[in-house]
Amino acid sequence: MTTPHPGYDSTRHPDLLVWLAERQGAFEDWAREAGGDADRFDFSDASLDALEERVRETFAGPEEITARRRSAFVQGAVWYIGETLRRRREGWVWKFEPDVDFGVLPAFYPAVPDPAYLDTPCVGAPDAEPGEHWYPLNTLRRLLATEDEFDNPVDEGLVGMIEGWYDEEEEEDE
Repeated sequence: MTTPHPGYDSTRHPDLLVWLAERQGAFEDWAREAGGDADRFDFSDASLDALEERVRETFAGPEEITARRRSAFVQGAVWYIGETLRRRREGWVWKFEPDVDFGVLPAFYPAVPDPAYLDTPCVGAPDAEPGEHWYPLNTLRRLLATEDEFDNPVDEGLVGMIEGWYDEEEEEDE
């Protein structure tokens, strides 16, 4: 882990740029593995429903997604969810942000996850404050959660998570 230099640009982190290029290049193969093809995964609500179905069929819970977060399928799903949201929000970009509490950059997808740090790319407005970003890996984890942090039952769908958060932003702007 390193502390970013004063001019750090979270949109230009070298590992992020490599990851984005790899994910885009692997998109068609990922789409086939996810149960369709690039035409089916067109960043629409229907494609998010298809991804949700595949995730629910494949993983038993959030811990399994965390354990397999470096697999090609999860990496592709993270990119797809983030890319869907980025395309729906004008001006949003991919970022690799320092930890909000500690101000350090964790390793980019290390072999063993460190629960104290977010090690994944996020999407958000270029000028968003720390903590105001969307982490697609956390979206996948939340998709399989049965209870929230207050032990209340949770039953969220992928489209609802993305659109609900998206709609809240729209309402605040009005």
